[in-house]
Amino acid sequence: MEVDRVASDSENVAVDENAVEKQVADGAGDAATSHTEKLRRKHKKYARSNSKEGPSPVTTPLPKYRSWKNSRRPRNGHGRGLPKKGGAGGKGVWGAPGSELLEEYVEDANDPNYDSEAITNGDVEFKQVIIEADPEEIVRKSEPVILEYFEHGDTNAAAEDFLEFVTSMRSHLVCETIIEIALDHKPSHCEMASVLISDLYGRIFSAKDIGYAFERLLDKLPDLILDTPDAAVLLSNFIARCVADDCLPPKFVQTQAQLDLNPPARQAIHRAETLLSMKQGLVRLDNIWGVGGGIRPVKSLIRQIQLLLKEYLTSGDLAEAMRCVRELEVPHFHHELVYETVLLAVEAINSGVEEQLCTFLAELRRCVVVTPDQMDRGFLRVLEDMSDIVLDVPLAYIMLDRFVERCTARFRLSDHVLARMPTRGRKRFVSEGDGGAIKDHALKLRE
Repeated sequence: MEVDRVASDSENVAVDENAVEKQVADGAGDAATSHTEKLRRKHKKYARSNSKEGPSPVTTPLPKYRSWKNSRRPRNGHGRGLPKKGGAGGKGVWGAPGSELLEEYVEDANDPNYDSEAITNGDVEFKQVIIEADPEEIVRKSEPVILEYFEHGDTNAAAEDFLEFVTSMRSHLVCETIIEIALDHKPSHCEMASVLISDLYGRIFSAKDIGYAFERLLDKLPDLILDTPDAAVLLSNFIARCVADDCLPPKFVQTQAQLDLNPPARQAIHRAETLLSMKQGLVRLDNIWGVGGGIRPVKSLIRQIQLLLKEYLTSGDLAEAMRCVRELEVPHFHHELVYETVLLAVEAINSGVEEQLCTFLAELRRCVVVTPDQMDRGFLRVLEDMSDIVLDVPLAYIMLDRFVERCTARFRLSDHVLARMPTRGRKRFVSEGDGGAIKDHALKLRE
């Protein structure tokens, strides 16, 4: 039955093919041609089978156009494959997220909720208005910034703080406040104030603002002298330094000299003219406040420390000696102060000098002017140099031992220092025939 059916089907196909060929030969129309193509396409159907029935027969691969079904690439070969409209297209989508903020909303005057006095109607124009701060408020805000600058010395940080509240109309108050506060401080802070004015020039205030600030200070100079007797000298230093730093034109000094000023102001202007007219005066004005702190050479610091100790032994003024130590402004170099003090006590060979110097070290330790680490470091430096000190002072070990005993009775030294202290040798202090007694003439000291 199946064989006959297949044969009949093949005969039908053959008959159809013969009929088609006959129609083509007879010049049939386009309708016959399209019908022939449909018949030929019937054999290109793809077989489908259930996976449970067994392995499916090998089928031809899908055409190339079927692999583009879910592809986002354009059919014409152009583009980067990105979604259309930036991902804002699609059914039920009103646009990209946040696009509603970019659109301008125009209110309708016929809207029942329309408010004719609202600021969003477009008939209101906004302009920036800068409110000038009061002079007292600017001075009050400037003081902590300046005092903080004296601690860290960062001019950029100070400039950023000033920019938060200073306007161009009140910038001269900043320069005026800097100088007024520096008048009450030590020379190193005056040097920092001059550096700050130089760095803020062109950023916070101009040369005109600096000149106006000095004019106000010259007018207030009689009142400033009541608090700072050397205000005229200090103000003249500031004027000369600003001219040397190109923050103030030299014409300012000449103009002020021709005006009718009060006596202290006239003195300050005259001194500023003298400083500027000196030979190589602009170069010397760089160190007009002196060289302070760790900028000074080591030999200069050692010389000042030695003079300080000799002056203290002569006068006996402990408070003055402490003030001089603080004015040195070298906390990192205090171990040299301890070293020179111990060395002076060893070389003096005098119990009175030892007691005076021991009191000096005890006061330094009590007021925490010298840290424990610096104190121990100074004593250790003396122990390291004892081999050289003995050449000049034969009794150096005896004097050092006695001075350390005095110091440990007044304040505490670290165990590390005490452990490195030399012990008394038997041959140095004890005679064989005296029964182990220490000879008195070996410890004769100049009282």
